[in-house]
Amino acid sequence: MQTRNPFLIVGLGNPGRTYQKNRHNVGFMTVDTLASALEIQIQRLELRALVGKGLFSGERLILAKPQTFMNKSGLAVASLVRFYKVPLEQILVVHDDLDLPFGTLRLRPLGGAGGQKGMESIVNQLGSREFPRLRVGIGRPPGRMDPADYVLYDFDAFQQELLPEILGQAVDAIRIYIAEGIEIAMNLYNGRLDDHEITNGNPKDNHKGPETPIKGED
Repeated sequence: MQTRNPFLIVGLGNPGRTYQKNRHNVGFMTVDTLASALEIQIQRLELRALVGKGLFSGERLILAKPQTFMNKSGLAVASLVRFYKVPLEQILVVHDDLDLPFGTLRLRPLGGAGGQKGMESIVNQLGSREFPRLRVGIGRPPGRMDPADYVLYDFDAFQQELLPEILGQAVDAIRIYIAEGIEIAMNLYNGRLDDHEITNGNPKDNHKGPETPIKGED
C-alpha cells in the first residue's frame, strides 16, 4: 500500500515520569515500543506533541505522544493532522480500554469514544469519529475501586509480566495495518493472549498499587 501522505500513529497518555507506568499510559507504551522496533526516536516537541518520524514498508510514519494531558489530546492530534495533511483513514490512535479484559486488543476502522476522555477530545477536535483506533484492554478495577483511580495506578506485578508480550502484539498489529491494511490486521490481532496465560485481567490478589493513587488526568 503506497501513499504520498504519512501515517500518523498516536499513543495516548499523560506526560511526565509520575504517570509513565500508569495503566492510562498504555498508548504511550505501545508507541514507544513501536519506535524502538523501527529505530525511530520520539524526542522532538512539535504541535504540542513529542514526535518521531521514519519509514516502514515504504510508508512515511509520524509517531506522536500528545503532551497536553489526556483530556486535551485532541488539540495536539488535530494540529498534526492538519499540518501534515493526514487522511482520516491513516490516523491510528492507541489507547487504554477499561471495558476490554486485560490483554485484549481491539482494532477498529471507526467508532465512538467509549467514555475514554482522550478519544472524546480527538473526536471533538477532528469533527469525525471515522478514523482507526487500537484499544488495549486493561480490565475493570477490583471491588469498588473507582475506575478513575484504577487507570492512574501502575500495572500490578501479574500484569507487568505479561505486558511486554501484549505490547509486542499491539506493535505487530500496527505494522500489519500499515503494510497490508486494517481488515487483515483486525482478522489477525483482534482478541487476547492465551486464556491459559491470563486467567483474570485484574486479579484482586495481584493488585498492588500505592495506597493513594497518583492523580493525573482521566
